[in-house]
Amino acid sequence: MGTHIFPYQFKITQQDRNRLNGHRSMLVWFTGLSGSGKSTIADALEQKLHGEGIRTMVLDGDNVRSGLCKELNFSQKDRSENVRRISEIARLLLESGAVVLASFISPYKKDREYVEKTINPNIFVEVFVNTSIGICENRDQKGLYKKARRGELDNLTGVSSPYEAPEAPDVEITENDSVQEAVEKVYKKIKDKLK
Repeated sequence: MGTHIFPYQFKITQQDRNRLNGHRSMLVWFTGLSGSGKSTIADALEQKLHGEGIRTMVLDGDNVRSGLCKELNFSQKDRSENVRRISEIARLLLESGAVVLASFISPYKKDREYVEKTINPNIFVEVFVNTSIGICENRDQKGLYKKARRGELDNLTGVSSPYEAPEAPDVEITENDSVQEAVEKVYKKIKDKLK
């Protein structure tokens, strides 16, 4: 922190906001290849939580990259910076009392570990959406895999850039899980932590 920066200590805390909301804040971090289903599952989970009166916010890769991180490319350095910025936004949202659902490829183990340490391991849930690259390529709604295979797109995770799969995620979703089954798996993991 800079020598001339002195964060103000406000009287209303995250715990105060959690009490007002009637639930704890937490970060649910979805990681997996492009097209794995991260955003679809996060969206469905948010709808379920919202229906139960849980205050939520989804942070999604393409949405964040269209604004806050639009100048970043997909090099390893810029991917790490993208995740760092997201973790700071998530931290602020957690302080507001929200349950944050973050849907990002986040291919590097060290970056995901950084987020967990920055946030607080007690309110961090890592969800690995483990969908094979074959299925992701078949879905390919954005046409990214086709471009990467033709050499028109550099640094696509799973094709020309590595993906370091989580070794011990809190929840693992497979390509055999329906969206509803995936939502129930995550919900089962987080419901007690919300209290």
